[in-house]
Amino acid sequence: MENSSAGEFKLIEEPEKPLAMEPRKFSMWLFMGSVIMLFAALTSAYIVREAEGNWVYFEMPPVFTISTIVILLSSVTMQWAYWSARKDNLGNLKLLLTITAVLGFAFLVLQWEGWTQLVAAKIYFVGNPSGSFLYVLTGVHALHIISAIVFLLIVVVAAYRLQVHAKKLVQLEMCTTYWHFLGGLWLYLFVFLLLYR
Repeated sequence: MENSSAGEFKLIEEPEKPLAMEPRKFSMWLFMGSVIMLFAALTSAYIVREAEGNWVYFEMPPVFTISTIVILLSSVTMQWAYWSARKDNLGNLKLLLTITAVLGFAFLVLQWEGWTQLVAAKIYFVGNPSGSFLYVLTGVHALHIISAIVFLLIVVVAAYRLQVHAKKLVQLEMCTTYWHFLGGLWLYLFVFLLLYR
């Protein structure tokens, strides 16, 4: 009897615990955290450098106000596209994603126009640190917008191939989160530059 009970030992494997977050989403949140740290460092350096003196104060180009409205509108269309996908309204999804991409390109064009207005006002990248910081802050943000547009275009292609719908939303959710993040980041930069110009 002792032998039979000794031979009845079984290995019991613990079930694998599911991850709390989809790995791609987790990676994206880590990336956005690093972007936040980058801009926190840049804006902190801006404040410290301004306090040291030799700082030229100037008006923000008016076109930056228009670009702010454009990026906020693009967040609205992006969110609307996400809601459309959840309801399997694929026609609306494709249209709204396309509009969001156009608004993203419009934002970049308006940023370029803003830099043109700065040059016309004799505010250059090389020269006074106030101008240098403005170009760096807006330029680094523009680079991130370009990455978001590339991501968005990938999602647009997937949507036109009917690969984005109510049961397949991860890619669209990630793109929507990143798009809103960059819109919020620009709003922060815009208010910051208005207060510390």
